[in-house]
Amino acid sequence: MTKNYNTPKRYHIVKTRLNDEEYEHFQHRLEVYGMNQSAFIRKALSDAIIRPVIVASLVNDDLLAALGKLTAEYGRIGNNLNQIARHLNEWQAPYPDLAKELRDAVVDLATLKFDVMKKVGDTLGNVQTYQL
Repeated sequence: MTKNYNTPKRYHIVKTRLNDEEYEHFQHRLEVYGMNQSAFIRKALSDAIIRPVIVASLVNDDLLAALGKLTAEYGRIGNNLNQIARHLNEWQAPYPDLAKELRDAVVDLATLKFDVMKKVGDTLGNVQTYQL
């Protein structure tokens, strides 16, 4: 007398290789759950929650390009302020307050540029930062 199983026919075979540690872990779980390999794998497939690993990178080419443009813009602003300050220093008598204010602005701009580059260097690594 043949046994009549009330299960759907399965025609596809799935194989995999495990190292010794993985195989022991697999066998242990089979014993704990009291299941055979096929039932365990089917149950794992239907109930498994797979969480994909999403790598979020703060660094990309667009960010590096934007930082490069920002750094260049700081350089141009600083150059313009220096030229204005130099001309005012030549004619310091009529505009001493404005000359001092421009010198302070140049110092503030240089400090800001340094702070931005330092933060970028901490984030990206100094090698990439100095390529900007």
